[in-house]
Amino acid sequence: MSKNPTYKLLDKIHYPEDLRRLDPSQLPEVCRELRQDIIDEVSCNPGHFAASLGVVELTVALHYVYNTPYDRLVWDVGHQAYGHKILTGRKEQFSTNRKYKGIRPFPSPDESEYDTFACGHASNSISAALGMAVSARRLGENDRHIVAIIGDGSMSGGLAFEGLNNASTTPNDLLIILNDNDMSIDRSVGGMRQYLLNLNTTDKYNRLRFRLSKIFENLGLLNDKTRKSIIRFNNSLKSVLSKQQNIFEGMNIRYFGPVDGHNVIELVRTLRTLKEMKGPKLLHIHTVKGRGFAPAEEEATIWHAPGRFDPKTGKRLVESTDGLPPLYQKVFGETLIELARQNDRIVGVTPAMPSGCSMNMLMDAMPERAFDVGIAEGHAVTFSGGMAKEGLLPFCNIYSSFMQRAYDNIIHDVALLRLNVVLCLDRAGLVGEDGPTHHGVFDMACLRPIPNLTIAAPYDERELRRLMYTAQLPDQGPFVIRYPRGRGRLTDWRCPLEAVEVGRGRRLKEGHDLAVLSIGTIGNAAADAIADAEQALPDVSIAHYDLRFVKPLDTALLEEVGTHFTRIVTVEDGILKGGVGSAVLEYMADHGHTPHIRRIGIPDHFVEHGAVNILHHVCGTDREGICRVLLEELGASAQV
Repeated sequence: MSKNPTYKLLDKIHYPEDLRRLDPSQLPEVCRELRQDIIDEVSCNPGHFAASLGVVELTVALHYVYNTPYDRLVWDVGHQAYGHKILTGRKEQFSTNRKYKGIRPFPSPDESEYDTFACGHASNSISAALGMAVSARRLGENDRHIVAIIGDGSMSGGLAFEGLNNASTTPNDLLIILNDNDMSIDRSVGGMRQYLLNLNTTDKYNRLRFRLSKIFENLGLLNDKTRKSIIRFNNSLKSVLSKQQNIFEGMNIRYFGPVDGHNVIELVRTLRTLKEMKGPKLLHIHTVKGRGFAPAEEEATIWHAPGRFDPKTGKRLVESTDGLPPLYQKVFGETLIELARQNDRIVGVTPAMPSGCSMNMLMDAMPERAFDVGIAEGHAVTFSGGMAKEGLLPFCNIYSSFMQRAYDNIIHDVALLRLNVVLCLDRAGLVGEDGPTHHGVFDMACLRPIPNLTIAAPYDERELRRLMYTAQLPDQGPFVIRYPRGRGRLTDWRCPLEAVEVGRGRRLKEGHDLAVLSIGTIGNAAADAIADAEQALPDVSIAHYDLRFVKPLDTALLEEVGTHFTRIVTVEDGILKGGVGSAVLEYMADHGHTPHIRRIGIPDHFVEHGAVNILHHVCGTDREGICRVLLEELGASAQV
């Protein structure tokens, strides 16, 4: 737990109503103290850092102007919300942020009534907030205000534009705040980024327009029927005079900004003005990611989630990695460059995660052959499909949990045409402190039914290299490779690039009393558990098979196991419902084998946040949990 200093104002703010008792002149000091509290807390309890520093003034202004929680603040992503948590009754518990049984990594209605919607994945705030605005109007809650706060690159997501499109035609008084910091995790990319850089209206113009709207309203000339016509005429006139188009006003959403997102007094004044306006509105603010902490301002990507650091010097407290196995992400990045040098058809695609997935290595080595498409997973897959259709070979790297947003694209735009796209699902399995919105546990179960897909999971770093090599061979069709976050086990992981026979597993260890079938890197924990079980029961032997492929399954291997073993344990780091264990059960039932099968995997509920080793222990998927099941099965076998 951090040793927090005494704060003159912040210590007296337990909930937003305490904040609203202050004079506006005191708000800059509240911002200073809130920013310092975030710095002190995150320095010793790592989390998402720079984004929350960038919205301190906005957070204070919103809770000062709006009657939260009755008024709804809908955050997009959760990276921005640490200040929000501290101001809404969680200051004393904030030191438990992201820890097992502590407060959640992102806002969640299950934790606080001030958290109005789930926000672990980007671009959903406008759609959710519009739904709330329609509900408030429908239920006669006309004094309830709804605000969507979108930023950190989320405006590049397609869902944001779907929400904007609907907001432009549905009666509502929604306020959308676009927090424009020119960043997502890495620097924002694409046409929307450049558009926002150039977009501008003057403060004098905004004030004049508001005064005229109030005059028209008082004269009875401004109502829901006439407002859109007046706005369209106004937008057309402004476009002619400024020689500038405004996409938001073109959709009948009134645009204000950009304004300084770090001037809390001005933000309060602006929000009070916009609060009383009817119809959908968008306030465009400029902020600096990492504001108030110089190292974070200078290198926002590194300081998105920097780990532990010294809050006074800004020095990151990075532990030495000398002699440690590499991150799977590094193995992917270096192997991709190696393959790209051999195969000039290979290109790389990532949706806004180049540094996280190590696609930045290919970007540095061959910039013309790597594409960051922004927060747009569905587009990333279909874009890859288009390139594959015309002869390129895309390695499309998407975090497993974010792949869920591209499910239809995988089916319709890649699998249906059997296109040569390699889908690399990073962060597969339990990911730890980011919690249920980020655990990559559904991929095997949800992709397994799709025709034409090859789905593989490497046992270790060498197997990742071999599978990547296999995937880029001619006419493989869509090829999925899933692998976890973090380090492997091998320090000598650089091996020759050799092909693996598709759909062929391998026997890692012989045995005759029980067979363990594992898939992916969790097989290492299974191997350790087997050793422990055999040490506890010296007279038994356990066979271990690495399936390698979720689809197609190795039917020869399964036939061997089904014929020779009466007891089977399957081990996977994915959801049990419909997962690999279910596939083994299906095969045995379809082919007349009747062994007793015990499945180990992620249970049928959303797993909370916490350190990965703790979560695996809770789920029974660690070495100890697997060994316990093996001993139970062997004991049951002995009794028979």
